[in-house]
Amino acid sequence: MLDREGFRPNVGIILLNHKNQVFWGKRIRTHSWQFPQGGIKHGETPEQAMFRELHEEVGLRPEHVRIVARTRDWLRYEVPEHYIRRDARGHYKGQKQIWFLLQLTGRDSDMNLRATDHPEFDARRWNDYWVPLEVVIDFKRGVYQMALTELARFLPRAHHQNRYLRSGLRPHHRPEEPRPDDIPGPDETAESRED
Repeated sequence: MLDREGFRPNVGIILLNHKNQVFWGKRIRTHSWQFPQGGIKHGETPEQAMFRELHEEVGLRPEHVRIVARTRDWLRYEVPEHYIRRDARGHYKGQKQIWFLLQLTGRDSDMNLRATDHPEFDARRWNDYWVPLEVVIDFKRGVYQMALTELARFLPRAHHQNRYLRSGLRPHHRPEEPRPDDIPGPDETAESRED
C-alpha cells in the first residue's frame, strides 16, 4: 500500500528501559543494528501496527509497555534505487513513518526475538538514547535523527534506587543530643560554666 507520492506507511519504535536506554536490535544474519519498525497494513491504525510489530519483532504485548509519545507527523526517507526490487522501481520511493516512544513496564525477560516464525532480529542490547547513527544504514540516518530529536523532550525521568539521590538531597545525620550537664542553667551561660 503506497501513498500517491510512492511512500509506504510504516511505524518506528523507540523502546526505553527504566534507565532511558533504547532497545537496539541486530538484523538477522547481518551486522546492521536498528530500532523495530514495520509496515502499516490496510485498515490498521499506526498504533495497531505498532503493537503488532512490537510483538512480531520483540515479543512484547501491550501490557508490557506504556506509550509515552509519538511523532506529530510522518517522517520520510527515500530508499536508494539499488535496494528497490525491479518490479517496484518507478513507483516505490521509500517509507513514511510515525514513530512511537514506548516505556517498558514489563521485564527484560518478557522480550522474545523468536515470538514468530519469521524473526527480524537475532540479537539485542540496550544503548544510550542517542544511538551512534553511523551504525544505522545511511539512508535511514536522517529519519532516526529527526525521530530521536522530536521525542527526546518526552523522556521520562530515570528511576533511581536511592530516593535521596533522585531528589538531589543528601541524608541528614542528627547531631548528637546534648547531655543534661552541657545545657546552661537559667542563671548561667555556657562560657561562665567553663571556669
